[in-house]
Amino acid sequence: MRPHVELIDEKDLIWHPAEFMHANGEARQRNLAYDEEDGSVSASIEFVTDWNRPAGVHSAQTEWYVLEGEVTIGDEVLTDGGYWCTPKGVVAPAISVKAGTKILFFREYGDWQFEVTDSDKDFVREDQKLVIARTKDMDWINVEDGSPMRFDLGGTPVPGLYIKMLYRDEKTGFYTRLIKAKPNWREHPLAHHPVYEEAYCLEGSFHYNYGEMWPGTYFFRPALIRHGDFTAGDEGTVWLLRCDGDLVDWYTDNASVEMKGDPVNWGPEYPHTIAPVHLQPVRSRSIGDWEDPSYQ
Repeated sequence: MRPHVELIDEKDLIWHPAEFMHANGEARQRNLAYDEEDGSVSASIEFVTDWNRPAGVHSAQTEWYVLEGEVTIGDEVLTDGGYWCTPKGVVAPAISVKAGTKILFFREYGDWQFEVTDSDKDFVREDQKLVIARTKDMDWINVEDGSPMRFDLGGTPVPGLYIKMLYRDEKTGFYTRLIKAKPNWREHPLAHHPVYEEAYCLEGSFHYNYGEMWPGTYFFRPALIRHGDFTAGDEGTVWLLRCDGDLVDWYTDNASVEMKGDPVNWGPEYPHTIAPVHLQPVRSRSIGDWEDPSYQ
C-alpha cells in the first residue's frame, strides 16, 4: 500500500523519468505517493518536449488532470482544468501533448504497462468507458443538494462544501472530484474515514492539525487516520480529491493528545539540556523546519 504522506509540497520532491511506454518525447515526474507493491502512483508530470503516444490499453486505471498547457486525446483538446480517465481495460485514444504542459497523473490498481492497439473491439467494457471532462465548463454542486461525495456518520451532507464530480465507479464507489470550501469554512471535530483520501491543493489555502496547504501541497492518507479541525483561508480553497470508495466522516469530538511523565536526565538541574517540544509530523521542508530552531 502507499505510505501515509502528510503533508508535502511537490517542489521538495525530486524529478524522475516519466513512466510511459511506447511514447515519443521527453517527460519527467515527481512522485507524490507511490505504491511499491502494485505500482499505483500519484505524480506531478511535466512534458519537457512535444510528446505523443498511440492508442492503447493501460494495465491500470489511469487519470490525467491538466494543470497548464494542452493535451489532445483523440479528437478532444484539453487545456487547464481538463481531465480524462480510462478505467482498467478501457482503450485510451492516441494522445499528443505540447511542450511545457503540466498534469497531475494517477495510476491505480496496476503499474506502467501499456499495450498498443489499433482497435477497441477486444477491450469493450459495458460497465466502464473513457471519461473526458472540462472542469471550467462544469457547475459547482452544493454538497447539501444530494451529492454522493461527503456525509457525516448520520448520513447528513457536510455543509459549506461544493464539488465537481469527475469520475465515479458505480460498483466500488471509487471517485475523483474537485472540492471547494467556501472562505473561512470550518469543521471542528477530528474525522477519519473507511477509505483512503488524497488531495492536491489547486487554489487558496487550508489549515488543519497537520499544517497548512497552499497550491502544490499534497497528502495521501490511508483509511482510519484521524485528522481535523479544518479551516479554509479567507479566499477559500479548491482541491483535487480522490478516494477508493464513498467518503464517510466518522467524527471524534473533544479529542486531545497528552503526554505526562517525570524527567530523568534533563531539566533545570542539568545544564545544556532542552525540554521536548511538540512537533507536527510534517514531511516537507516547505511546511516548516525539520528541527527545533534552538538546536541551530
